[in-house]
Amino acid sequence: MDKLKRDTIIGLLFVLITGTLAHFLYGWTGKNIVAGLFTPVNESVWEHMKLIFFPMLLFSSVAIFLLKNQYPCISSAFYIGILIGTALIPILFYAYTAILNTNYLFLDIAVFFISAALAFFVSYKLTLSCKGKPYTLLSLLLVGVLFACFLIFTYQPPNVPLFLE
Repeated sequence: MDKLKRDTIIGLLFVLITGTLAHFLYGWTGKNIVAGLFTPVNESVWEHMKLIFFPMLLFSSVAIFLLKNQYPCISSAFYIGILIGTALIPILFYAYTAILNTNYLFLDIAVFFISAALAFFVSYKLTLSCKGKPYTLLSLLLVGVLFACFLIFTYQPPNVPLFLE
């Protein structure tokens, strides 16, 4: 197994484990305000998008630092992967709940796993192909905007369904 593939699998496992633990961290810390900025503070779809976004951002920051010389397209690949994985949470959740007219915990968990797996798959493929390289700045900007939105909307959410429990 090549190094990139191994590191991709390690990253996926890191996100699945830390994302799962992050689901409970806000409660475990006694509803700490700082913990809430990076972990779900309620059961809204928006807050659950943090389960992929922040763990993958942390992992990718380390991976980019360590691997950028060996893989010159890894930055854009991870930024795009973060955006795709985060966006898949509401897309898959609303798709399956529209079909079934309800939600199920096991399918919610599956949405998280599928979103994370696809995020890392896309990152892996884009790292090798460099097809995302022209979009490095745009994807970094979008990750930054999403980061800011998570911080702002955690405690001041708009009154739209994505933010409702």
